Amino acid sequence: MAFPRPRPARPELPQRRVRTLECAQGAVRAVRFNVDGNYCLTCGSDKTLKLWNPHKGTALRTYQGHGYEVLDAAGSFDNSQLCSCGADKTVALWDVATGQVVRKYRGHAGKVNCVQFNEEATIIVSGSIDSTIRCWDCRSRRPDPVQVLDEAKDGVSSVKVSDHEILSGSVDGRVRRYDLRAGQLYSDYIGSPITSVCFSKDGQCALAASLDSTLRLLDKETGELLGEYTGHRSTAYRLDCVLSEQDTHVGSASEDGNVYFWDLVEGSLALSLAVGRGVVQSLAFHPTLPCLLAATEGQVQLWREETFQPEGDAA
Repeated sequence: MAFPRPRPARPELPQRRVRTLECAQGAVRAVRFNVDGNYCLTCGSDKTLKLWNPHKGTALRTYQGHGYEVLDAAGSFDNSQLCSCGADKTVALWDVATGQVVRKYRGHAGKVNCVQFNEEATIIVSGSIDSTIRCWDCRSRRPDPVQVLDEAKDGVSSVKVSDHEILSGSVDGRVRRYDLRAGQLYSDYIGSPITSVCFSKDGQCALAASLDSTLRLLDKETGELLGEYTGHRSTAYRLDCVLSEQDTHVGSASEDGNVYFWDLVEGSLALSLAVGRGVVQSLAFHPTLPCLLAATEGQVQLWREETFQPEGDAA
């Protein structure tokens, strides 16, 4: 006879501060894991970009080439390249190993808030305060974008890219999803300026954070509102929202120095982490582990689950 399978363990949330990285690059504007979660990038107000092993607390390299503060960055699928953007209106493509700028893309008319690679790292997608999303070809020498998406009526605050879609959030209060295969645009009106958007891991939902101190979970296909999450404070800053590695919880940075997690299905507040006294500006959730990076002021904190044993600690 077949035995019933054991019930899967309840997903754990990061509750224990394991490490603090003093980044020494002014205010940290964004923190991002790489594809496999072994490394992270920090974007500084001092115009630098830094690569870290956050699990060991080691800084690996500093990238200098932006003329103003760096606002977002992303790593390619094979970890050989980085892209970044900043208040100098440019998008930069970097060689990880040499630390050199491979190419700089100019074309946005205002500061560039967000960047993402496509899956093959052949295209960089950037969103700007100039209300456009621009797609840059990493392989060609041409200086102008291969596509400009200008449907937003106000600044683009956040973009995410899946294998065939671009998800964007704008200050005009709309979440827009571009289906590149079908050539379709889907738009959902939230009503409050959007600070961050992300896909759920299963690709069925979109999460949007906005300046009315609310996170909203939308059915990607229908636009139906599946859940609302409140309790944090988001009224003035461009704060990140995240989903946990198993899509069980949604999380948000907050202006009150905490990070909040809610149960995705129930909508109840599951956890609040006291990160610092200042605004928690940026979050990154590990792709496969209950592990969170939170940026506040000039530092990044690594949080793990309660049962986590750092290497070298007695079990």
